[in-house]
Amino acid sequence: MNITLESRQQDEPITQEAKLAVLDTVKEAGWAILQFYSEIASRPSLEVTHKEDQSPLTEADLTSHRIIVSALSKLTPHLPVISEEDEKRDLHSVSPEYYWLIDPLDGTKEFLAGSGEFTVNIALILHGQPIWGVVGAPALDSIYWGGKDEGAFRIEGDRGGAIQVAPWPVSGGPVRIVASKSHMTPETLAFTQRFTPNELVQAGSSLKFCRIAEGSADLYPRLGPTCEWDTAAAQAVLEGAGGHVFDLEGKTLRYGKKEILNPYFVASSVSPEILLPGLA
Repeated sequence: MNITLESRQQDEPITQEAKLAVLDTVKEAGWAILQFYSEIASRPSLEVTHKEDQSPLTEADLTSHRIIVSALSKLTPHLPVISEEDEKRDLHSVSPEYYWLIDPLDGTKEFLAGSGEFTVNIALILHGQPIWGVVGAPALDSIYWGGKDEGAFRIEGDRGGAIQVAPWPVSGGPVRIVASKSHMTPETLAFTQRFTPNELVQAGSSLKFCRIAEGSADLYPRLGPTCEWDTAAAQAVLEGAGGHVFDLEGKTLRYGKKEILNPYFVASSVSPEILLPGLA
């Protein structure tokens, strides 16, 4: 399939050819992850370590990290690369303008459980905002990309095209809420109950954002901890599809903060001006 990308702005420090190369990098990292994924059933003793926050870490995470960092460093040597798996990462040493923010394997728990709903995430950040991002779901043979000024797109196998959020449900139709059983906090449950009727849509990792971007869900409340690399690429895709990501005060999520944790947030097909007033 031939892929073309629209230009965002004249002074953007990455060419459209480079963006195509980033898509290829996500595919390469995904292929490498799948080599480990295919062995999970036959290797129940797959080595898993844990980071300081007790989140799991596997060789698949590290292999993907090495592939992406190497590729981006060669492709755009003028741009810093910040990865979740870089022990020396420093969000405050990067340029205040552009840098790459990556999560080499988002959803390691899903990866280890064999659900297939894990992703590879690469985001381009400008002045605290993700202006372009790629989300690859290698086990699902899917890749999403986009940005607020560029639209959003999806390829599944050999088929692909532009995607956009669905209209907000009206006339008593159910609100399709993306939720994860492993992250269903009491606060999240209470939030979902404000929407009646509703229908829960299960999805793992950053695919929660992509479900809204492609129009198969309407709302994703995350009233629990996440880090900046968990959300940046998928936020760019969702915003490219016409969606929004905002905290509980209606402010857009920002990146490169002193604290790498995101505030509680909502990803939605509609703006906070439409969604939040009715919840007060």
